[in-house]
Amino acid sequence: MAPIIESNRLLLRPWQDADASLLYQYAADPDVGPRAGWAPHQSVEESLHIIRTVFGDDTTWAIVLKESNLLVGAIGYGDSCECHLPAFPDEPTVGYWVAKPFWNRGICTEALQLLVNHVRRTTAISSLISGHFTDNPASGRVMEKCGFVPTGDICYDETLYNGENRPIRVLRLNL
Repeated sequence: MAPIIESNRLLLRPWQDADASLLYQYAADPDVGPRAGWAPHQSVEESLHIIRTVFGDDTTWAIVLKESNLLVGAIGYGDSCECHLPAFPDEPTVGYWVAKPFWNRGICTEALQLLVNHVRRTTAISSLISGHFTDNPASGRVMEKCGFVPTGDICYDETLYNGENRPIRVLRLNL
């Protein structure tokens, strides 16, 4: 189970089955998942399945606002991402998203910095890789604020939702 990580404003905690309804509410929004390469959720049952499988490891967290205890998004690292970024051996992929009502509040940047600090403190991982569709530059700005550097690679990944003709800009963070 993922450890709890916190800042003054955010709590990164393990996902719970009880989160399925709110996850569905956020993940059904057609403006959220496709920006990150996954299809909008079609049911609460699908969201529960995602919690139990994709989010059910010790390197994936629910992003929660501490003040209200409100779940607002997800963040994690590892092999769970099926994208085909040009990763080094044993280099985990980082992914994150927040629900649309919480965009442009610095939540992803703060959550990603928490994750990076956690990886530095608790693992021997030497680098992280991530990427963003070029039509979602806000995600790239989050990575750059946290020290990720563009590799110069652009790739395409037809396995991602709507990914076949969307270039992905690749960034890496050496830890």
